[in-house]
Amino acid sequence: MTRSALDAAHAAMQAGGETEARGFYRLLADAPLCLLLAAPAVGETLTPQVFELTDGPLTLAFDSEERLAAFEDGPQPYAVLPGRVIAQAVAGQGLSLGLNLGSGGESEILLPPAALDHLLALLDVSSDVIEGRLRSFHVPRVPDALDAALRATIAAASGLIGGAVLAGVSDANGAQGHVLALVGARAEAEAALAKSVAEALSFAGLEAAALDVVFLSAEDAALPRMVAVGQTFEVRPPTAAPAPTTPAAPGSDPDRPPRLR
Repeated sequence: MTRSALDAAHAAMQAGGETEARGFYRLLADAPLCLLLAAPAVGETLTPQVFELTDGPLTLAFDSEERLAAFEDGPQPYAVLPGRVIAQAVAGQGLSLGLNLGSGGESEILLPPAALDHLLALLDVSSDVIEGRLRSFHVPRVPDALDAALRATIAAASGLIGGAVLAGVSDANGAQGHVLALVGARAEAEAALAKSVAEALSFAGLEAAALDVVFLSAEDAALPRMVAVGQTFEVRPPTAAPAPTTPAAPGSDPDRPPRLR
């Protein structure tokens, strides 16, 4: 069976420490998971298959259809949802989440309610959009965990921004920090983009104050100074997707989250 990204992240977590654990949870939050259902979805309402165990109720999700098929004999109803949506939907219900159980994958793990609460706590971060005159810039120096988290966040913003630059910055009082400039961002996406950067900081184990976010146009006078000393992130344009021929899957519309019973 093909090794998945969650397999690699789980192995790193097992061999590493807090940084690797945060990396696993960051990936789990955005990974599309096949949630096993008790019955086919009815509109936006989903009913997860719940197993009553001695340690409490359990629902199951898999990071591929292949692994779901390895667990269950014969076709079973399921819905593909990001890990964060599943965690939010089952919060407060005392449900554990079994990830890839019985599939033979490296990332077989039982996530108790406390682990799901931890994931939600990492996602529950505030973000401040900093606007105004930028001061002097210097070469950025950030931990590897933050660099990896920012790369993943910026890659996910394809289609919403034209580019991104990270630089060290000094303010008028000489205090130093870091600033991430998101270039050519769509105005309606700015709040969500700032929150996604704050989440990246959270998963890297840093406070939101460790990095400011600014939104610049491609013509902004500060941009060349940042590019001269900063780290530029490539943003690939989104690949055009064919027009859907079937109804959208439950949970695919962020304005209409699925209802789990």
